[in-house]
Amino acid sequence: MTQPAPETIRTPKTRIACDGTGDGLADAALGHPRVWLEIDTDEGFADCGYCDRRFVLIGGIADKS
Repeated sequence: MTQPAPETIRTPKTRIACDGTGDGLADAALGHPRVWLEIDTDEGFADCGYCDRRFVLIGGIADKS
């Protein structure tokens, strides 16, 4: 059984918050504790340790779009 690929979110900011709810505005009880992530410009992405979402810096080295 294979795992689906984690959700990828493109962002223009290097510092982002993730609470597992998608838009950051929904009821936090449905997600996980809010964590702040810093995208390293050498890698171009950061992964959330709770929900495995990948945040990719727009125009960065990991941006394939």
